[in-house]
Amino acid sequence: MNTMQQNQQPQTRVRCAGIPGLLLACLLVLPVLNGCFLFQRNQTISSTSAESSSQPKKGSDQGESIQLKAAESAASAGDYDTALQLFRNLLAENPTLTTAYIGIGEIHLEQGDFAQAEPAFERASKLEPENFQAQFGYGRVLQMLERYDEAVKAYHRALTIEPDNLEANTNMAITYLDMSEPGRAIAFASKAVQLDRADVRARLNLGAAYEGVGRISDAIKQYETAMELEPEPSPGLMLNLINAYSTERRYQEAVNAANILVKVEPSANAYERLGWGYFRLGDYDRSIIAYREAVLIDPEHWPSLNGIGVNALNTWFKSNKEDLLAKEEARQAFRQSLKVNPEQPKVLELITTYRL
Repeated sequence: MNTMQQNQQPQTRVRCAGIPGLLLACLLVLPVLNGCFLFQRNQTISSTSAESSSQPKKGSDQGESIQLKAAESAASAGDYDTALQLFRNLLAENPTLTTAYIGIGEIHLEQGDFAQAEPAFERASKLEPENFQAQFGYGRVLQMLERYDEAVKAYHRALTIEPDNLEANTNMAITYLDMSEPGRAIAFASKAVQLDRADVRARLNLGAAYEGVGRISDAIKQYETAMELEPEPSPGLMLNLINAYSTERRYQEAVNAANILVKVEPSANAYERLGWGYFRLGDYDRSIIAYREAVLIDPEHWPSLNGIGVNALNTWFKSNKEDLLAKEEARQAFRQSLKVNPEQPKVLELITTYRL
C-alpha cells in the first residue's frame, strides 16, 4: 500500500498576531495583520520504514496469501474498487485478517473518506495492538478527523512499537501543533530532526514548535536550515521565516525574504509582509506600494487595506493635513477594511476621530 499512501498531501494553517501600524504613538495599537506562526495542519505521512506485510497475520493459507497480494497490487495500481472487493472477500472468509482491514483503511484514507477509513483502522488496531501499521494508520485517520486526543493515543501506541519511526514522530508533533500545544510538540519534532537531519518537514515543524513557545531564535535556525535544505523553499516556510525575523526585529532580513517571496508566490499575504517590513524600516513609500499590490491581488485583504490606510494617514499628517488625496485614500481604505471585517474597534475609532 506504500505508493498509494505517499499521495496523502499536507494542508497548512496560518495564524497571525496583531502588528501595529502608525508612526504616531497614539495609533501604534492599530492591528494591521493577524502576524503569525504557520505549521502544517493535518499533515499525515505514511510509514516507509514499516511496510504493511503481504502475509496474513491470522488464518493464513496459500490461497488467502495470493488473494491478499492481488488486492494490494490492485490498490497500488489505483484500482480501488477491485482492491476493496478483494479485501472484503478475504474478510468474509477470515473476519480477523488484520492486513485486509489496514488495506481497506488505506484506500479510504487515500480517497479522503476518513469516516470510512476510521472503523477499518480501529478494527485492525484492536485485532493486533502490537501492529505498527494498524496503530499508525489509526492515528493518521483520527488526526484527519480532528480527533486529536485519540490520535495522540494511537501515535503513542505506534511509537511504543517503533520509537525511532520518523513518520510517527513527525505526525505526533503535527498533532500537538494542531492542538495548540507547541511545548509538547518539541520533543517529537526534535526526535524527527535527529532521525533525519535533512528532512525539511521535520525542521519546519520544530521551528513552528519553538516559535509557539517564544523561542524565536531557535525557530529561525530551524527555518534557515530548512531553507538551505530545500532547493525551492515553499511559500509557507518563507512566511514562517519572515514572521520570525519580524518578531526578532530583524526587519531588513524580513524584507529581503519577503522580496524573494513575492517573486516566488505573489500573494496578498506576501505583499502584506513586504509592506509591513518596509514600514518598520521607515521606507513608507515602498510600504504603501507593497500594500497596494496586495489589494490588487485580493481587494478584500483587510490587513493590507489597513496598511494603506496607516501609510496614507501618516502622509496626511506629515503634510500638516493639507494632502487631501492622502486623507481620501486613508478614508477609503479604512472603510473598505471595516466592510470586510467589522470587528475592528481601533479602525472605527480612527474613522471617527479624524472624520474619515
